[in-house]
Amino acid sequence: MADLELYEYQEEVVQRALRGENVIIWLPTGGGKTRAAVYVAKKHLENNPGAKVVVLVNKVHLVDQHYNKEFNPYLGRDYSLVSISGDCDQKDFFGCEVKNSDLVICTAQILENALTNQEEGKHVELSQFTLLIIDECHHTHKEGVYNKIMGRYVAQKLKGERRLPQILGLTASPGTGGAKSIKGAVEHVLQICANLDSVIVSSKVYAPELKKKVPRPRKRFDIVDRRPQDPFGDHLKFMMQLIHDFMALGPDFPVRDFGTQEYEADVVILEKKGVTDRNRLLAQCALHLRQYNDALLINDTVRMVDAFRVLESYYSTKSSTAMDGTDFFLLGLYQENEVELRKLSGDARFENPKMGKLQKTLLEQFDQGGHSRGILFSKTRKSTHCLYDWVSNNPALQRAGIRAAILTGAGNGINYMTQNEQKDTIHNFRRGSLNLLISTSVAEEGLDIPECNLVVRYGLLTNEIAQQQASGRARASDSVYSVVAQAGGREVRRELLNECLEDLTGRAIDEVQRMERREFQMKITDLQTEALLTRQLTEQLKIKKRSRFSAATVQLSCRGCFVPVAFGNDIKVIENAHHVNINPGFERYYKTGGQPALKTFEDWEPGRVISCAACGKQWGMEMVYKKIALLPILAIENFAMETPEGRKLAKKWKNVEFEVEEFNFTTYCHNKFPNMCD
Repeated sequence: MADLELYEYQEEVVQRALRGENVIIWLPTGGGKTRAAVYVAKKHLENNPGAKVVVLVNKVHLVDQHYNKEFNPYLGRDYSLVSISGDCDQKDFFGCEVKNSDLVICTAQILENALTNQEEGKHVELSQFTLLIIDECHHTHKEGVYNKIMGRYVAQKLKGERRLPQILGLTASPGTGGAKSIKGAVEHVLQICANLDSVIVSSKVYAPELKKKVPRPRKRFDIVDRRPQDPFGDHLKFMMQLIHDFMALGPDFPVRDFGTQEYEADVVILEKKGVTDRNRLLAQCALHLRQYNDALLINDTVRMVDAFRVLESYYSTKSSTAMDGTDFFLLGLYQENEVELRKLSGDARFENPKMGKLQKTLLEQFDQGGHSRGILFSKTRKSTHCLYDWVSNNPALQRAGIRAAILTGAGNGINYMTQNEQKDTIHNFRRGSLNLLISTSVAEEGLDIPECNLVVRYGLLTNEIAQQQASGRARASDSVYSVVAQAGGREVRRELLNECLEDLTGRAIDEVQRMERREFQMKITDLQTEALLTRQLTEQLKIKKRSRFSAATVQLSCRGCFVPVAFGNDIKVIENAHHVNINPGFERYYKTGGQPALKTFEDWEPGRVISCAACGKQWGMEMVYKKIALLPILAIENFAMETPEGRKLAKKWKNVEFEVEEFNFTTYCHNKFPNMCD
């Protein structure tokens, strides 16, 4: 087993934790927070017979990383360790695994599920643990899963419960919570401390050693001028104006600039208004305008051809689902302009100048030979795929030996990665068979990767926490942190603001640390009491809202064509997660498509994608439950609800205003197969 030694600045920040206090360790990315946590866990297990430690992470790939690279090498010989995430079978017997282990590493959602699941072998209580380590603990706020867990902890503490675990939080930056004043930033840091019931500690005496150990990369702004002409973008805007003329909105709906996030917000509101007002023309035009706006944003970020392909893909299925004059106008507009758009998107004279600057930035590092490694951060999954296609087909970048791969969040859909794909990509980057990750924010936090000599932030507007996390990925000596942006663009302004906010965070933490102990504890208790009352009131309001209407009085209509297809009492919920329609007559309203890329679960397996038979609007997917029941899972965001008080929309099932009953498998089988059940 490896020897566990700490730098002096790490020893400094763990002292209060070793005395059993609840502590947040604040160290920069690359400062060895996890190693410090391993040390605390080791001493805790040594000094407390029967101790039990749980390590919580907020991303699946961090479970294996912490187990393989940190905790198992130092604790695996003397203690029983287990790593559990959503893609392993141990999660189904979490309570048993906890009982048989000294230290458990898992995603926070796994623990949250076990705290709420009362089934024997799956349930756990917080009191079973003696030390709770929370990685990236600045996420312990609002409705996040960390805060749900800590909300239970705080509630039990305020009731006088003494059998609660010690807390150890780890963060590179708690941020300012959006505050731009020292008063607001201090309040935010105090709230994080209250949520974690902890003090916040950092290196003071050995700060020079820390600064030497974790050098900051050389930051530079790689600025490009605006493209002097953009005929492709101009043509898209011309088409968007024709759609606006077709809608005839009038002066009550002022239009903000096409190709901006603000305009996207406008058309989202327009679509909702169209649906709630039963104005299909308005709703459909808004949906198409959002696609054109996406194309403009992509045109501003990557290549013109990428923007064109987005529209081409969107309209490729529209001809088979057109159902009225609005559909035929929108489809016809695209078809009439498709040839011109294709031609303009291929004209290299008007290509996005950011691409040339990005190529130069990459070549400066990778063209020198040696062992360069970098991460290219971009905002969306779609843009990472566009950038990967560009890198893979760029002769100069290929000659420089760039071996790129995409790293995005796990999920379902064409632009998502599976958890195994994530693991393989990270593994290949660590071993050197890949040397450039093109990533969304998934690689910003916690990911322990080889020292990079280049980090590029491309077309990103994020907060100070994300900026610090991304910057911390560049750990090699003389590394470069590049911001590729347009002259006068918002990216540069945001980066400069984030630098100020980073400094403000440090000042706020320093002020909190200098507070008298009694004053600090009083503020923490007040904040905890207030948060508990707020949670209780919010839960009461949710319960009241869920019973506002009888399920039988709520009718669900397709959000795309407004055709009524179901009633609220047709919907049942399985495992408090999957909302299915059990009415056998519902199948005539939908058609089936391809198979989603999902694994088989304990009691169910995924079926085909389902969409509206009338307009093609995607509704969800089928599930095969207990190998017998073929049931359609519905996403409520794809429907409008006709209620006694008018038409309403909901983004999540938890927001609907009627009670959804639990699915009863026995009753379903009796109704579906009456002869077999007699």
